[in-house]
Amino acid sequence: MSYVYGPVPSRRLGQSLGVDPIPFKTCNYSCVYCQLGRTTPLTNKRQDFFPPEDILAEVETVLRGDRSDQIDYITFVGQGEPLLCASLGWLIREVKALTDIPVAVITNGSLLYLSAVRQALDPADVVMPSLDAADEKTFRRLNRPWPRLHVARIIEGMVTFREMFKGQLWVEIMLVKGLNDTEEALANIATILERIQPDQVHLNVPIRPPAEGWVEPPENVDLVRALAILWKAAPIELPAEGTLRLAQDLPRVDAIIEIIRRHPMQEAKLVETLRRFEQCPDRVQATLEALAASGQACRHLYRGQVFWEYTGGRFALVAQANTIQKVT
Repeated sequence: MSYVYGPVPSRRLGQSLGVDPIPFKTCNYSCVYCQLGRTTPLTNKRQDFFPPEDILAEVETVLRGDRSDQIDYITFVGQGEPLLCASLGWLIREVKALTDIPVAVITNGSLLYLSAVRQALDPADVVMPSLDAADEKTFRRLNRPWPRLHVARIIEGMVTFREMFKGQLWVEIMLVKGLNDTEEALANIATILERIQPDQVHLNVPIRPPAEGWVEPPENVDLVRALAILWKAAPIELPAEGTLRLAQDLPRVDAIIEIIRRHPMQEAKLVETLRRFEQCPDRVQATLEALAASGQACRHLYRGQVFWEYTGGRFALVAQANTIQKVT
């Protein structure tokens, strides 16, 4: 499929069927921690990149198949910023007309200052915007936005959206060492969270290879401080991983690439998943070799762990060579 993938495990949404209305790395941010690499070029123009009817048809196909009982949420997210899709509101309404499965939208929240965007998101069950910084200097260093986006306007959009939105609003914060994990930066974020009044706040740290090689997660003592400061403003969630599943209607390599275009995969998790699907260890090894030979995936070492990522991403770090060691 071109626009729908999964269901895949989400640390926040259980088994999530991803709906991807945006081409690879089409975004108005170029976050230093992005697991898909740098955004080149940035864009802030809302448009339909793909026929919305085709996207909806793929969702309907999955819902009619044997995977529908495995889905906890239908999630608009994918390879870029979903709010740039002009027909997002229509897609959400049409999906909700097809099923009772709740609909979530994972977004950087940058366009919530637009009334049309707020109306588009209104039918969703869960909206998950990011708030990594509450001051302009940190915002520009961390999220590297389209030049005319400013954090004060984005925050006002979130506050306004919270006032009208009847669903669940979960704010996501990615903490990066030396950028937004200081007491001052965290206090600024806490002040804004008190204004927004989200239902939950999800704290995350970089666990996959980031766009910039210098990005590191905060030290444990700084994470404890973040919890102490932010907990006063909103309930904090530290979600757990789910179980990865591969699409059964695709060749194994294609099913893996379908996922890593959106989420780089830790090799240990990939091998564990393949062992559940393959009948013998040799087939696991053969799948890894075929994945490397496809030219669409490569191995990347990050903080002592090997990840598989899509070769189309632009990273500061050079990906590791496609040398495959025998899996035992």
